[in-house]
Amino acid sequence: MQREGPPLELLLRRLTEIPEDFLAEPRIGSSGVIEVRAVVGDLLRRCGQVPNPAALQAFAGVDPRQDRNRLAVTLIVAWLLAEDWFQRAQLPAADLIKVLREDVAEIAPLVAAKKLVTDPERREEVARLVLAGLGCRPAGESVAQAQDRLTTLSSVERARVLKVSQVAARRAREIREALARKAAEESADKWTRE
Repeated sequence: MQREGPPLELLLRRLTEIPEDFLAEPRIGSSGVIEVRAVVGDLLRRCGQVPNPAALQAFAGVDPRQDRNRLAVTLIVAWLLAEDWFQRAQLPAADLIKVLREDVAEIAPLVAAKKLVTDPERREEVARLVLAGLGCRPAGESVAQAQDRLTTLSSVERARVLKVSQVAARRAREIREALARKAAEESADKWTRE
């Protein structure tokens, strides 16, 4: 997040103005409308990069249940990355692909694609996630401010904290049950001695 990126408001407005085409059903097999590989390839060309056909294969869907939301989120992020600022920044294709593949794969199981456009907090989350994935922060924010706000909004972080708290709760329950068993055994031993 060392590099200052575009103003956050610019990205949030871009997400609210997303065309319906980018919200259409991604093509998976013979169903769907939008070929995500083509959109990602066009984005890379628009950013002055030469798309690698092997890298684009990651944006083909195979299983509708597993791939639909991931590809739908990819379309939204591709729309965001088509903002002029990202083109002028001349970011390496590997960085763009990383955001489109890895960062999207993290958030897609947790948030429905349409929420990234309709919910104000999810819009901000995806904008900040994209910037962070590219090593940028919103214009006018310090690194600490940008990181703190991303952590506050992050669905990935929230899921991680929830998982940790569930593990801790399960462990506490196991300890209580073990203590209760031990107390019952000690009580039974006491009665048998008397």
